[in-house]
Amino acid sequence: MTLMLGFCALAPLSDATAKILAEDFPILQLVAVRFVVQAAVLIPLVSLTRRSWRMSPLGWRLTGLRTVLQVAGIWLMTKALTFLPLADAIAIAFVMPFILLLMGHFILGEEVGRRRLAACGVGFLGTLMVMQPSFAAVGWAVLYPLGVAFVFAAFMLVTRRISGEADPIAMQGASGAMAVIGLGLVYAVSPDTSALALVVPKVQALPLLLAMGLLGTTAHLLMTWSLRFAAASTLAPMQYLEIPVAALIGLLLFGDFPNALAMAGIAVTIATGLYILWRERSSA
Repeated sequence: MTLMLGFCALAPLSDATAKILAEDFPILQLVAVRFVVQAAVLIPLVSLTRRSWRMSPLGWRLTGLRTVLQVAGIWLMTKALTFLPLADAIAIAFVMPFILLLMGHFILGEEVGRRRLAACGVGFLGTLMVMQPSFAAVGWAVLYPLGVAFVFAAFMLVTRRISGEADPIAMQGASGAMAVIGLGLVYAVSPDTSALALVVPKVQALPLLLAMGLLGTTAHLLMTWSLRFAAASTLAPMQYLEIPVAALIGLLLFGDFPNALAMAGIAVTIATGLYILWRERSSA
C-alpha cells in the first residue's frame, strides 16, 4: 500500500513537470525524453537484478503493441495538460476503469452484471460533470484526456494478456527500448515539421527533463512492485488518491483548482469507481 501511495504522489508530479516543459518543448520530444530515461534506468536494472528477458514470440509482439499504446497515452496526456488544469485532466482520464470494464465485457466476453453496467453509466455522468466547465473554457481539447482513457484501457487489456509470461520490470525496460527505437525512426524519416522539431534544451531545463523521466519511470515501477505484494483489487481504490494529489499540486504550482461542478463530478467518478471495485471483490 505504501508503494501505491508513492505512485499516487509521483505520477501527478511527472505530469506537472511535463505541463511546465510543454511550454518550451514539442510534446513528441518530451515523450522521447521520457522513454530514453525509462530505458536508461530499467535496462541496467534488469541486468543487475538478473531478471529474465524471456517471452514468447506473441509476448514480444504484444509488448510492441503495448509500447505503441503507452507512447500514444503519454502524448495525449501531455497534450491535454497544455489546455487543462492538472486535476481536471487526470479526473477525466479516470473514466478509464469504466471503459476497461466495458471492453472486458464486449471484447473478452467477461461477465459484467447490470449493477456494474449501471455504475459505468453513472461514472460517465460524473466525467461529463468534470468536462463541462473545462469544455466551456477550452472547447474540444477536453477530449484529449478521454483519448487517454481509451488508449490506457487498451494498454491494460494487453498488459493483462501478457502479465503471466513476462517479468514486469523487464517488460517496461523492453518497452522503453522499443519506444526509443520507434521514435528515433519517426524523427529520421518524417518531414521537418514543428511537431517533430527538436529544441536544444538550455542548461536550466535539463534537471526538469531528467526529473520528468525519473518521476514517470519510478511511479510505474512503484505500481509494478506494489502489485507483487497485494492484489490489484486491494490496491486499485488507492489510485483514486491521485486526483486529490493532482488538485493540490495544480493549486500550488499553477494556481488551478476544480470548480464546484467539477468537484462534484470528481466525487461521483470516485464513488462509482469504488462501487465497481467493491462489486468485483464481492463476486470474486
